[in-house]
Amino acid sequence: MALKFDTSFDPAYGQAVTVAPDIQRITARNPSPFTFHGTNSYLVGRDTLAVIDPGPDDDTHLETLLKAIGQRPVSHIFVSHTHRDHSPLAARLKERTGAIVLAEGPHRPARPLRIGEINPLDASADMAFAPDMALQDDTLVDGDGWAIKTVLTPGHAANHAAFALEGSGVLFSADHVMAWATSIVAPPDGAMADYMTSLDRLIERGDRLLLPGHGGPVTAPRSFMRGLKTHRKMRERAILERIRGGDRTIKEMVAAIYRDTDPRLHGAAGLSVLAHLEDLVARGLVATDGDPAIDGIFRPVGQDLP
Repeated sequence: MALKFDTSFDPAYGQAVTVAPDIQRITARNPSPFTFHGTNSYLVGRDTLAVIDPGPDDDTHLETLLKAIGQRPVSHIFVSHTHRDHSPLAARLKERTGAIVLAEGPHRPARPLRIGEINPLDASADMAFAPDMALQDDTLVDGDGWAIKTVLTPGHAANHAAFALEGSGVLFSADHVMAWATSIVAPPDGAMADYMTSLDRLIERGDRLLLPGHGGPVTAPRSFMRGLKTHRKMRERAILERIRGGDRTIKEMVAAIYRDTDPRLHGAAGLSVLAHLEDLVARGLVATDGDPAIDGIFRPVGQDLP
């Protein structure tokens, strides 16, 4: 299918919006080119609640969450991954509710940093985060009238997890699949091969509704995710064509491939191209001297540098 993004979204700041039975969405007021209108936090349950992705460390968002929670107890706080727009508020919400915090684990890159390499995404990482309970793949957590299964989906981040509400066909897809845009996959935080493997896994699951970390729901998940997969393959093909056509640097490729993209996103686009190139080099389709790097020189396999 042709991939069509849905940018029609009302964040309804300050309010809890019911998006499915016993599920409410509260959107933090932290809009940006990377977060769309802001980070979505979700309340799950009727009597005793779970919170999924408490969001950024923001006083107003905390008070909005607590107002929506009301007098109901919160037993669990699930965190999809450790970027600063998703995890930092977990500590304060735990302090106010007494809930336990669950996540795959602390922040870590998808691969070790290479000699001399600096992680350009360090500022976006919540390095202070540590869950009370580390979640394994397929871990099932039972609550009061609900059960949530962990579906590990590395790619956007090494510790990224989606959460399936058992018996409902609803999956909280966080930043792995979003209706409004593609997910950023930026080394060394993320890895394209991991992302594509995780995407295949979600396609196979057959969930009926995805509730993402930013923007509105994905209402036809399988066809949309197949479109995402095709989109990534087309981007890979475009990179190969640019290299075979003479481009040698990521800067050259971004200028051509992302010419219609907001210039504020070109830095992230460069990291996305690097993620593709890491995968292409590993598969023997592109050559470079040493490890793939953001300032590296790339060429078709079998062609020596001048």
